[in-house]
Amino acid sequence: MKSQENTNVQAKRGKFIAFEGIDGSGKSTQIRLLADRLRDEGVSCYTTMEPTDSPIGSLIHHIMTGRIKTDNRVIAGLFVADRLDHLLNEVDGIVPKITEGTTVLTDRYYFSSYAYQSVDMPLEWVIQANSQSREILRPTVTIFIDVDPDTAMDRITKNRFSQELFEKRSRLAEVREKYFQIFERFREEEKYVVIDGKRTQEEIAEDIWNAVKEYFVL
Repeated sequence: MKSQENTNVQAKRGKFIAFEGIDGSGKSTQIRLLADRLRDEGVSCYTTMEPTDSPIGSLIHHIMTGRIKTDNRVIAGLFVADRLDHLLNEVDGIVPKITEGTTVLTDRYYFSSYAYQSVDMPLEWVIQANSQSREILRPTVTIFIDVDPDTAMDRITKNRFSQELFEKRSRLAEVREKYFQIFERFREEEKYVVIDGKRTQEEIAEDIWNAVKEYFVL
């Protein structure tokens, strides 16, 4: 009886889908398209992003846009704190939403920290710093939208008034390589799908749908 109750609780939980990719990969557009499709299918859905708009996340945004200068170790620590609050906040935290049955789509999660921060500091440190978040909640599946740095920079320069701290071609090239190294490292522990991000929005969206629909009873 207890086993059946546990199964029922798990069935009611929402799914957690993390979107990853270098800046300019088109994550925000694809999150919106997937959320619309899930809602059309009757799935309760919530979209969010990191850094958040919490006080900690707002501080990170100020750093990313150059209004505040600080050390890379401080930036990494702030992302850890923002992510834990993102998970556990009683008002709009990811864990409470998933527990109540809402599917959550997030623009970035701990793979972003692994890839971006390990350019400047040891990967093992970054992984350990984010270990609590990983223990609390792993994604049902991570969607990595892959674009080359030149395509990403073209999109960034066309669509934004200013560039953020990490939005340089050489940096994006390093980060992209880090992503693939990290995916290889965690291939037995994490579910992830690499999507070609250089095609039309519709083609990308269809591939993402085919990658995630197995996790839903539709």
